Amino acid sequence: MSSFEAVKETVWDQFGAAIDMLENAIAACPDDLWNDQTRNPQFWYLAFHTLWWLDYYLADDPGTFRPPAPYTLDELDPADVRPARPYTKDELRTYLAHDREKCRTVIATLTEEHAMRLHKFGKRQHSVLNLLLYNARHVQHHAAQLNLILRQVVDAAPRWVSHAGTPLAVPAKENA
Repeated sequence: MSSFEAVKETVWDQFGAAIDMLENAIAACPDDLWNDQTRNPQFWYLAFHTLWWLDYYLADDPGTFRPPAPYTLDELDPADVRPARPYTKDELRTYLAHDREKCRTVIATLTEEHAMRLHKFGKRQHSVLNLLLYNARHVQHHAAQLNLILRQVVDAAPRWVSHAGTPLAVPAKENA
């Protein structure tokens, strides 16, 4: 294994673990907390926000990024426009699965040259590798917030995930 392949494996191992922690927090949220109107932001929105930006930061070209339906580009609106309705756990679990596979594909297909390419998001410019680490930190930050909410409200939160639950390399599909 080349040193760059080892870097990719390491980045995925920790990025995937952050995504797994987010998934565990979503699964652990009781129904009455999911859309508790006394919380700002609501649990569901914080989970959605994390998934939306995870998807966006994985985009090859932010100018042509479009999230999957039913999601919109409202997260980019400076007026802090929120979705018209709360998304369900199932909807966000589906979005999480989409993002996990997108993230694995981006990392698995990353070349050294592409990793160093500058990528512009708004006013900021990062290398693709830097943006991957930034994105992983964003996911972990919000997974930690969700776990804190769970600990405060129901006195329980999912355990720490130290490594991604799935390997970086996706097994080749057998011909049917």
